Amino acid sequence: MNKLLYLSLLVLAASGSLAQTVAERAKHYNIKKNVAIGGYDPVSYFDNRPQEGKSSITETYKGITYLFTNGANREKFKSNPEKYEPAYGGWCAYAMGETGEKVKIDPETFKVIEGKVYLFYNFWGNNTLKDWNKNEKPLKTKADQNWKKFIP
Repeated sequence: MNKLLYLSLLVLAASGSLAQTVAERAKHYNIKKNVAIGGYDPVSYFDNRPQEGKSSITETYKGITYLFTNGANREKFKSNPEKYEPAYGGWCAYAMGETGEKVKIDPETFKVIEGKVYLFYNFWGNNTLKDWNKNEKPLKTKADQNWKKFIP
């Protein structure tokens, strides 16, 4: 009986910390109107054609809701969400590497690097993807370090 009680308490404690982790994670992601990537389908980036998803086709992963253009893309995402989630919570990769700040992105300005989507700021004549490409390796290393300050 004591083992069962102990195991039950352990499960409850773990589920509470999991809920806290999900809430903490969501707090640091680039979410607008309750969806990530400005409503773009995260799987569509791998076809090199970012497309806006449909509000009727959604999936929530660890507190982050994504929209999809079709059910097939949603199923791909569900099978491997870590692959399809954008780097750095959907914030500008260049800014994360340069200053460690969370800066808005243009969902159509992106690059896929080693199977991961990186998004960039591209407004008012300032396309940070161009700057990223000039110094990608050190910026990516620094961005990886900086993101760990938000999501360890």
